[in-house]
Amino acid sequence: MTTRIGILGTGSYLPKEEITNEEIARRVPGITAEWIGRRTLITGRRYAAPDEATSDLARHAATAALGDAGVTADRIDHLIVATSTGDAPLPPTSSLVQSALGAHRAACFDLNIACAGFVYALDVARALVAQRPGTLALVIGADLYSRFLDYTDRGTAVLLGDAAGAAVVGAVPEPYGILDVELSGRGDAHELIWIEGGGSRVPASAETVANGGHHLRMIGRGVADFVMTNVPPMIRPLLERTGTALGEIAHFVPHQANGVLLGELVERCGLTGARTHTPLVKYGNMGAASVPVALDEASRARLLGDGDLLLLAGFGAGMAAGLCLLRWSA
Repeated sequence: MTTRIGILGTGSYLPKEEITNEEIARRVPGITAEWIGRRTLITGRRYAAPDEATSDLARHAATAALGDAGVTADRIDHLIVATSTGDAPLPPTSSLVQSALGAHRAACFDLNIACAGFVYALDVARALVAQRPGTLALVIGADLYSRFLDYTDRGTAVLLGDAAGAAVVGAVPEPYGILDVELSGRGDAHELIWIEGGGSRVPASAETVANGGHHLRMIGRGVADFVMTNVPPMIRPLLERTGTALGEIAHFVPHQANGVLLGELVERCGLTGARTHTPLVKYGNMGAASVPVALDEASRARLLGDGDLLLLAGFGAGMAAGLCLLRWSA
């Protein structure tokens, strides 16, 4: 029997502190809880505890995924953390996760393509495992955006929460596993989402802190236009290469950007016949954790049937988008 590369187990972690729309409305001037719910369909989000960093969230999610796959950390060969909110510029957050897990044989690295990060990392893991049959990869999407919010900016403060999701990737028998991946980058649109301060162009200083240079900024209308323009056309070549009909897709697992936006995207993509998974109602926009958290919740709720076709979709800062078509093994 021939093999493909697929997902052997999933896991996720949501911090304990629940932040309601009422709490956000108290922090953000000029809005109400009703306004947030109507504009985003989000009712809550989670914030990390003061002593939690991105690597802590990632470690918890990874531990759950390893348990689900029945794999110990010392068997992992590749460890990839997709994040744009790492613990620090150096060392890589993946190194901290590796140490905490005891995955000492794993080659580890971070991948920063923001909210598209998990899908990109999944494709990298697929390639690495395919090159060395029998190896295993641990792919983690984790972001902690609550430390980068400006509560005078309603466009970002109402959306974002903290979380981590993970998947163990390895060989699976036909017909299961990843059928194909479609990735796209639009660097000419990079100005739509940004954090100005803290890098080599604008190093951290008293001035950058005072001016809010370390807060996440986003041009919401431009981001929505990017998603609607760039994501739907990516589906056709993916389906053509895999010989798949659009109606065969049973589950759509998208980045949890905004509930209203996702409703429009489903219509634009012609995916109304698929079940769209939207834990953003409870957790908000979780950055690179959005797709793996949604996937893990669906799996643990036994909503994914054996042989079901899933379409994962990540999109965000860069600007970047990624689609992954896979057949689920229950």
